[in-house]
Amino acid sequence: MNEMKKAAITLNVNNETHDIVAYPNRTLLEVLRDDLHLTGTKESCGEGVCGSCTVLVDGTPVRSCLTLAIAVQGKEITTIEGLSVGEKLHPVQEAFVNHHAIQCGFCSPGMILTSYALLAENPNPTEKEIRRAISGNVCRCTGYAKIVEAVKSLTEEGK
Repeated sequence: MNEMKKAAITLNVNNETHDIVAYPNRTLLEVLRDDLHLTGTKESCGEGVCGSCTVLVDGTPVRSCLTLAIAVQGKEITTIEGLSVGEKLHPVQEAFVNHHAIQCGFCSPGMILTSYALLAENPNPTEKEIRRAISGNVCRCTGYAKIVEAVKSLTEEGK
């Protein structure tokens, strides 16, 4: 019988180092939610289609349900919990609240992190660029208009 052995994994999540022991086939999503109790990252489709599990790895949005935890050792992982500082929301989070871009909230963590990454790369995206960036994140409640409005409010044009 070919049994898989657990491995020591060191992850840098939200600027904190975490040493865990896990099977090498565990996804980043599983480790974040089950081992580190960071439940802001949502599990929905489990197939990398909906974007609810999006986190940032070295500033790039990735689907944590498809990413093995062992594969992101040595990289900076940011979850929705890592954007805020204590009780102070990040401006992207505040914009989503202020523009009513959150309804059920299930897609919000992935949508916010994707928007954050877009604005970090392009501080003044067009509406088309915003829509393209968030196109991998499925939202069943808002119709996307309020989400685009929230992101646009953070651009030079929207201020």
